[in-house]
Amino acid sequence: METVTISPKFQIVIPQRIRESMRLRSGEKAHVLAFRNRMEIIPIRDVRALRGYLKGIDTSVVREGDRV
Repeated sequence: METVTISPKFQIVIPQRIRESMRLRSGEKAHVLAFRNRMEIIPIRDVRALRGYLKGIDTSVVREGDRV
């Protein structure tokens, strides 16, 4: 867990480790949600940018006989 400081202008800096792991770029937009007693920041991404996101996922699921 990272700790950030809120500036007098109510700005925060996202720590480098999180920026890199989330592949955030300068100028990107994000949604900010208040949920119960916390705040969530969700990057807005173009659907095309998600292409290949699940590449390599294991799709071999054992299905029950009555399910198609």
